[in-house]
Amino acid sequence: MQKTRGFTLLEILVVIGIIAVLIGMGVASFSTAQKKARDAKRKADLQAVQKFMEQCYSINSYQYPDLTSMVGNGTPSLTITCPADSTTIAVADPTLTKVYTVTISVSGADYSVSLPLELGSSYTVTQQQ
Repeated sequence: MQKTRGFTLLEILVVIGIIAVLIGMGVASFSTAQKKARDAKRKADLQAVQKFMEQCYSINSYQYPDLTSMVGNGTPSLTITCPADSTTIAVADPTLTKVYTVTISVSGADYSVSLPLELGSSYTVTQQQ
């Protein structure tokens, strides 16, 4: 009797199955990590908008910039200009699919800017004064 060396078809299929499961788990966790990174970028952008609004509030005679004339309500990008010194902040959604929602009060003394997240509901920043 001659012994053959090598793997059987069943052994090869089991190894291929195990490798496929590991690749599937890796792709799923990579996708989740990408979503978390994009959400972190969205939160950091909104915090930068909030800081910009507060700085503008202090140098613009204690008034927030006019948010009604800015680009961004219902679009994936946001541009705000501080009238006191003409500085501008511009942010855009990383995937350009989520839209910014801007809400202001009648007096213009209150504002909120929100953006939906991929993992969670939404993130909102409001006035601090």
